[in-house]
Amino acid sequence: MTSNAARGAKLADFLAIPPEQRFHELLDGEIVEKATPTGEHGAAQAGVAGAILPPYQRRGGSGGPGGWWIATEVEIVLASEIVRPDVLGWRRERVPVRPSGSPVSDRPDWICEVVSPRNANNDTVKKLRLYHLAVVPNYWLVDPRDATLTVLRWSEAGYITVLRSERGETVRPEPFDAIELAVGTLFGDDPPE
Repeated sequence: MTSNAARGAKLADFLAIPPEQRFHELLDGEIVEKATPTGEHGAAQAGVAGAILPPYQRRGGSGGPGGWWIATEVEIVLASEIVRPDVLGWRRERVPVRPSGSPVSDRPDWICEVVSPRNANNDTVKKLRLYHLAVVPNYWLVDPRDATLTVLRWSEAGYITVLRSERGETVRPEPFDAIELAVGTLFGDDPPE
């Protein structure tokens, strides 16, 4: 399905796509096919998940604070639109049972999108607006094109950029500021010794 054919699409139109063929999102009344990930995109997505999962996914005690459900590529419903963030998470204190099913209706507490050149406007404009409307507290943009991490925090007026960092820097990005993160590891660099 091309995006031009999908203008004016509703949730029912989206859900009519067989799940095994559903590599799409419903944004602004348009069914948009997600871009096929490049090697750089896939490596960045794996880098984010690999950095956050070990210390935060568990209930603590495994070298990190725990307290989160972390997932990749989960369809979520936000304000009657459906998105499939690259990496996302829910605080266990707010969502005590792991979100399940598809699409998930529990609002995430953190979303990370790896910026894709083909759909960069969706990640940096359309989804940013949707996530703000849905009151997603934390939004990260990981951009393989320039090896940067942008950390945004929700505020009533709009997202506030609280951190913008690049390869070579080590940071403590919200909401995972209990750990140090070498930005380059998101893009395949070896961790610093």
